[in-house]
Amino acid sequence: MRRLPIYFLVDISESMVGTPIEQVQQGMRTIIQNLRVDPYALETVFVSIIAFAGKAKVLSPLTELYKFYPPTFPIGGGTSLGKGLECLMDDMDLNIQKTTLEQKGDWKPIIFLFTDGNPTDEYAAAFRRWNEKYRKHCSLVAVSIGDNVNVLTLAQITGDILLLKETDPESFSKFFKWVTASIKTTSMSVSEQNADEVKLAPTTGISLEKVDPNKHHGCVDENFVVLHARCQTTAQDYLIKYARRSMMPGYEMYNNSDFKLVGAYPVDKESYAALSDGSRTKINTMALTGVPACPCCGNQLGAVVCECGNIFCVGENNTNKCPWCGMEGTLGQAGPSGMDITRGLG
Repeated sequence: MRRLPIYFLVDISESMVGTPIEQVQQGMRTIIQNLRVDPYALETVFVSIIAFAGKAKVLSPLTELYKFYPPTFPIGGGTSLGKGLECLMDDMDLNIQKTTLEQKGDWKPIIFLFTDGNPTDEYAAAFRRWNEKYRKHCSLVAVSIGDNVNVLTLAQITGDILLLKETDPESFSKFFKWVTASIKTTSMSVSEQNADEVKLAPTTGISLEKVDPNKHHGCVDENFVVLHARCQTTAQDYLIKYARRSMMPGYEMYNNSDFKLVGAYPVDKESYAALSDGSRTKINTMALTGVPACPCCGNQLGAVVCECGNIFCVGENNTNKCPWCGMEGTLGQAGPSGMDITRGLG
């Protein structure tokens, strides 16, 4: 029998405590109850639940639907999506049946990822492993519970990203009915048509919105401002980091800016480009305090803005050349209202 593996990769971090985790718990019970009365699902669906916080754990191994009982969800510290994804991939390596000369393997696994926050671990290696070895052979549906998730992060591992905008009990109930309907539709599709792709149900009447990562500018980390610069002397790239100022109560009137310089740090140009999504936004220079020296060559002004909009360093020469666009010119000053410059999302 060819199985349809359904994995639920669930964020159980501290921010999920209370109503969100309770609704997920109830939602999983509802999904299983409704699937058990569907003949197509009963014949093909196997279910597993993997939870992740600071660490990841298989709460329920891949189990035939009629034998499956949803576990109790714990809560942990941290949101280690990378570790959760590694745990999922390791489990699939052990339990997914591959096609051989003697028999056909399982249908393409479907993974529903539920998360309400951004990763707190080093997830790049896990994302790379996923994209290289698993992405083409699985269907991953990522669901942002609330709007605190940076969808550009999720876009690195899937094109199916949905935003559950409302998190009240009624919205959760409708959402889990949608999950159930999607699994039912897919199980019927593989049984009758041999169609090896996830069939998502319509989202009409649900507080659920499909997100287009190409049109989404992501969320800005408002704790830091990071500027991408290039050394005029060595052409090496570096990052200038500012942190949000913390003012004592009663001294706010003396705070003329929002962010204070932390430092400037060289980065490898190729690896930085490979791991960046290219998203940028603007910030006014009046919000920043401090100008670093260039960490690559020691030029005293490490944050000079060219007319092309990029940032580079300037030393004692009267004439300077932008390492980004090649334009040459002399150093000027911003007006009393500052100027808007490009920053990363953090």
